[in-house]
Order: sequence, then structure tokens, then C-alpha cells
Amino acid sequence: MGRRMTLREVTSEERQAVARLAHSRTAPARAVERARVVLAALEGQLVEDIAAEQRLSRNTVYLWLHRFEERGVAGFEDRQRSGRPRTYPGEQVGAIVATALTKPTTLGLPFASWTLDRLVAYLREQKGITMQRSRLDEVLLSEGLRWRKEETWFGERVDPDFAAKRGRSSSSIHSRRTGA
Repeated sequence: MGRRMTLREVTSEERQAVARLAHSRTAPARAVERARVVLAALEGQLVEDIAAEQRLSRNTVYLWLHRFEERGVAGFEDRQRSGRPRTYPGEQVGAIVATALTKPTTLGLPFASWTLDRLVAYLREQKGITMQRSRLDEVLLSEGLRWRKEETWFGERVDPDFAAKRGRSSSSIHSRRTGA
């Protein structure tokens, strides 16, 4: 026969919060699942029945019931987990973002806008930050910066001295004659 876990005395506000969370459609799915486990236990269901109904192991049901006992509704949230340390420290990410937001002409460079390749080369040569182009794009996106893929020839010219540098148009191109 199954075991019924006796929970501590729960206030009506706490019970309402658990019920609201158990029936929520917008809360994180894990929190909803955990609230359903606790709500079923508060309604007097057996641990084995809760496990079968929620498709969880008995140990998982006990885990969430004990966590609720200790921390209340706040126990439904995931705990902090350790993970892989950041690949690039905050100082480097800050330097990358600051460089990307700086106009290249103010740094004495011969172009008016950054591309990912230019930024990778500048960071490697001037700042000593070695990073692949794809990773640089990820870092910039994670910091909220969208990057264009390549320079465009449409719209305003990037180089204000373009016409002078280009020189005369080719003589092989003739202007169209308009018809009478």
C-alpha cells in the first residue's frame, strides 16, 4: 500500500498560491509541475498515486514535497547550478562592445564602419583579444548589438571621398540617347 506524506500546516494564502501556480498557463512548466505535486499531496493523495499521475519517480515527488516543507512556494524555483566558467571575462566583453560602438575613423583606421572581419582583426592586433568571427557575432548579439553582414553600396556612401578616389568613369560606358 502507498504512503501518504503529512505536510505541515499550510495557510489559506499559501494553498491559493500553490493552486494558482498548479493551474497556470504562463508560469514555467517546471514550477507548474512541482505545484501540481504539492497540491495533490495537500488534497490527500498517496505519493505513489501522485508519481504515477505526474509521470515522476517517487523520489522526485518526495524531493518536491520536502522542498515545499522547507521553503514554501519559493521552493518550486530551480536552485543555482554551477556551470562552465565564462570563456571571456567581463573586461574583454566590455572592450569588445566599446570598440564595436566606436567609429573606426576616430581610431585612425581607413574605413568608416566595422565589419566582423575588420573588428576581429582590430581586436587581435590592438587589444590582444583572439576570437573567431562567429563567436564575436554571438558575443555582440548577447550584448544586444545586431551586426550587418557586409557593407552595402546602396544608400549613402560610407566613404565621403569616394567620388574623388574613384576618378573618371570609364570611357567604354556610353550614356543612352533618348529617342525622338
